[in-house]
Amino acid sequence: MRKKIIAGNWKMNGDAAQAKSLAESIQAPDQDGVQVMIFPPFVFLDRIVQMQLQNITIGAQNVARQLSGAYTGEVSAPMLQSIGIHTVLVGHSERREYYHETNDVLKDKTELCLALGMDVIFCCGEPIEVRQAGTQAYNVLQQLKESIGQLTAEQMKQVTIAYEPIWAIGTGMTASAAQAQEMHHCIRSFLSTQWDEETAINTHILYGGSLKPDNAAELLSMPDIDGGLIGGASLKAEDFNAIIAIACSNNSV
Repeated sequence: MRKKIIAGNWKMNGDAAQAKSLAESIQAPDQDGVQVMIFPPFVFLDRIVQMQLQNITIGAQNVARQLSGAYTGEVSAPMLQSIGIHTVLVGHSERREYYHETNDVLKDKTELCLALGMDVIFCCGEPIEVRQAGTQAYNVLQQLKESIGQLTAEQMKQVTIAYEPIWAIGTGMTASAAQAQEMHHCIRSFLSTQWDEETAINTHILYGGSLKPDNAAELLSMPDIDGGLIGGASLKAEDFNAIIAIACSNNSV
């Protein structure tokens, strides 16, 4: 059985004191079946790493395409590694939309991180116009093919996929558990075809579409949903801890 991964993406929120307080409030279990991750803003990473939180993986929300050089404002993978960060988000929908990160850019970022031994949570998903046209499967699988399709099965052991139905994030619209499961199953089938059945079985696929305490139990019970990449609910310790508790309960059944 694949373990559940509950990952909190704090995005650009909070100050230093709030980040410390939130990190201290997370109740991460000492349980093999559930892994808790948090992705604070860059400026808080070093401080939170030094807190030596138990049973929590700390990752970065983004990473540069280059190893070093004259790239003002960028943060490289070696910089992150030097402060104890070994997991990064790549391809989040907000990076694609606001910073125009293409599949080629994300391919470079992914390959660079994997070459350095880092783990990648690779994000993919479709906007509302694609969903309405009924071409969501083609759209999402094309993102995967162009950005990670060249990886080896061995490299895929360092990759987790996060499916984000962009149309259901902060819009008031919601994806049903059945809709989420359908896309997760589609992605898992792609993994089997692109690589092999072992890769398909072992790769974690997280749901990133406004997972909250009131829908977590149903979503996490779906056979191909292996956890969540959580935005807003991860900023409230009570909500995030509730989702962690649901994941623990779900994975013990």
